[in-house]
Formats: sequence, C-alpha cells, structure tokens
Amino acid sequence: MNAKGALKINAYKAIMKLVKIIIALSFMTFAKAQEIPNYSFINEKVDDVLPKLKTGKGIGITSRDSLFQVNFRFRMQNRVTFIQNEDEEEKYEAQVRRVRLRLDGFIVNPKWQYLLQLGFSHTDIGQIENNSYANVVRDAVIIYKANDHWNFGFGQTKLPGNRQRINSSGALQFTDRSINNSRFNIDMDFGFHVNYFNQKEDEFSYNFKGALSTGEGRRFSAQPDNGLALTGRAEIFPLGPFQKNGAYFEGDLAREQSPKIMLSATVHQNNNAQNSRGQSGDVLFENRTLQSLLIDGIVKYKGWAAMGAYMSRNTSNSAITYNPQNLLESSYVFAANGTDAQLSYIFPSNYEIAARYSTQNMIEELREFTPDRDQYSIGLTKYIWEHAFKLQGEFTFDQLNFYDGSQKDNWYIRFQIEIGI
Repeated sequence: MNAKGALKINAYKAIMKLVKIIIALSFMTFAKAQEIPNYSFINEKVDDVLPKLKTGKGIGITSRDSLFQVNFRFRMQNRVTFIQNEDEEEKYEAQVRRVRLRLDGFIVNPKWQYLLQLGFSHTDIGQIENNSYANVVRDAVIIYKANDHWNFGFGQTKLPGNRQRINSSGALQFTDRSINNSRFNIDMDFGFHVNYFNQKEDEFSYNFKGALSTGEGRRFSAQPDNGLALTGRAEIFPLGPFQKNGAYFEGDLAREQSPKIMLSATVHQNNNAQNSRGQSGDVLFENRTLQSLLIDGIVKYKGWAAMGAYMSRNTSNSAITYNPQNLLESSYVFAANGTDAQLSYIFPSNYEIAARYSTQNMIEELREFTPDRDQYSIGLTKYIWEHAFKLQGEFTFDQLNFYDGSQKDNWYIRFQIEIGI
C-alpha cells in the first residue's frame, strides 16, 4: 500500500472515531437531561405545573391551582332504518343521527360553572336557508351555584319542559323521543334560568324550576320581537328521589329496591311567537301567543319502569296565519294535545324490552291540515355500559287518521348503536 492509500485509511479512522465521540456525548447529554425531569426552567416542580387528570363520566382536567376545570364528553348515534309507508315504495335510510361534543366545568370557583354543547350531524344543524346560520351551538350557559339548593343560569340551554325532553337523547329507551315530544316540547332557548332543589333520600322531596327567555329558540336568524317566554315547572318525589339521579334516564338501570315516583307539571307561555311550535317549527305570517301544558309521571321499581305524559299547545287567536301578499299561502300554529305511555323491564342480563303508545289529536280548526296520529312501538336494548354504550332495535307502527275519514298505515324497523363517554 502506498503512502497515499495509508493516509486515506488513517483519515477515515479519525473521522469515524470523531463520529463515535459525538454520538457518545449526545447520549450522555440526553441521559443527564433525563435525570432532572421534576423541575421546569422557572424552578417549579412539574407536579405543581401539570394539570390533574381524572376519568369517569368523560375526561376531566383540573388546573393545579384549582382555578379551572373542564370535562370533555362526546357521543354519537349511528342508525339504519327500513321504512314502509302505505302507497309508497319501501326504502332504506342510514345516517349519523347525532354527534355531540360537550364541555363543562368551572372557572375561578366551583360556584361558577359552565356548559357548552355542540352538535355536528345534519339533524343537529338543521337545514341552512337564506340569511340563516348553521345551528352548531346547542348549550352555551353560565351557571352560578349559590348552594346545594339554588342555582342560576344565563345563556342558551333546555327550558324546564317535559321530562323526556329534559332527559338527554342519549338516555332514551327507544331510538328517539315520542311523536308528541317532537311536536310539543318547548326545546332550547336563551334567557335567565333558576332552579331550586330540595331532595332528601327516601323522604318527600321537590324541585322548582323557572325561566325567562326570548321565546325564539335556536333560530338566531329570526327577527327580534317584543315578546318573551315564561316557563315554570314543579317536580315532586313522594317517596324520595331516584337512585343515581334516575329521574334523568329512562329504564330502571339502577334497579330501585323500593318504589320511586316522580310527578311533574310545566306551564309555558310564549308571547308573540314567530314559529309554529314556539321555539321551533315553520315561520308564521303573523305572531301568535302560545300556551303549553306539560304533565309527566315516572314509576320505577326492581327493573320495571313506567312513564306517562300529557302535552298540549293552544293559542287564543286563530291558529292559522295567512300571507298578506298571497292569501292562498298559509302557515299555522301546531295546536293540539297528545299523550304518551311506556312500560319497560330490564333483565339481569342487561337486556331490556320496552313498549310505547302515543296518540296525538289536532284542534278542530287544523284537522284538515294535519291528521290525528296513533303510534305503537316495541324496543329491545342491550346495555353494554349503561346508556353510554348500547345496541337498540325498534319496530314502530304509525297510523294516520285524516279529516275525511281515510286512514294511512306506515311502519319502520330500526337498528341503532349509541356510544359515548
């Protein structure tokens, strides 16, 4: 080997030795850094800086100074439905019925709480029309919890209406609420909310709830008016409150060991309402003042659960409004009454069978516009993780009774999966 070749070899060896030294020093530096993980650059312990994490109903994060807390939750409902309407071709429908993201917690002090809930499915957002906005925001309310009895809210959230509407759509025995709930519920609204709770285990208990709100619901594009909505609700528990807050979910998943009963009533007046159902529905050509009465009852005992409800809406003026530019065009207040009854039993295997009957009757003035209805439903649910993860099947038969005496029979079969945290 000549001198030139030997020089190249020696140079190569020197370079490789330098590379090895650099790599060794890098590992030593990294290892040294890993030996001091408990202090930040401001000389605070990491345990005092990082937030506290908890799991349970959702994922919760609390700042180390306990001045802020947020709890993240989500849920979704995926479903497929086979539909057979009389005199129509059979059809299939597959959809994401609901997708919800919920954040709640407190700021500065646990007395100052907040709730934010967003909806992302097409049924959550609704149809976007001219001069309107996507209704992504469902709940956006700030709550001051004065003590164990009183709390006060300001913002948009559910009004204290009928029980099935107050309950989350994720806490239902069937794949959806009843036909009466969809027509008579007073939904969400922006305003001031007040609640008084007086609950004692196994003793007579009661709650009072009220709200002063805009009456326009989530329809932000509606024109302002000079009418407000007033809502009042009373709930009584003759034998004490339900276990695990069971008044807020359907079915006796808590398997009450002693009978539990809830009786409640809501009265609601929406002054100068612009929509056919108050906070929702079609836009009226003339404003109307609407009065609603909502009565509920629940009984639960050893896996059995029974619910009953009466709902009605009336207006002192004619329910029908006409377009002043074209009298052939009209819209009307959904003025009617309806009743629901449902019964269920949950087996030790966490399978549940449920049955529901609903009837709906229009006022005489509207019978030629909308038929009366009778609906019969049977549901089968497998609870994997209570209401947070469940499989649901449902068969529903819908009978429409028209003003001229004719009748139309429709039915559907549906399968749905609900999952959430």
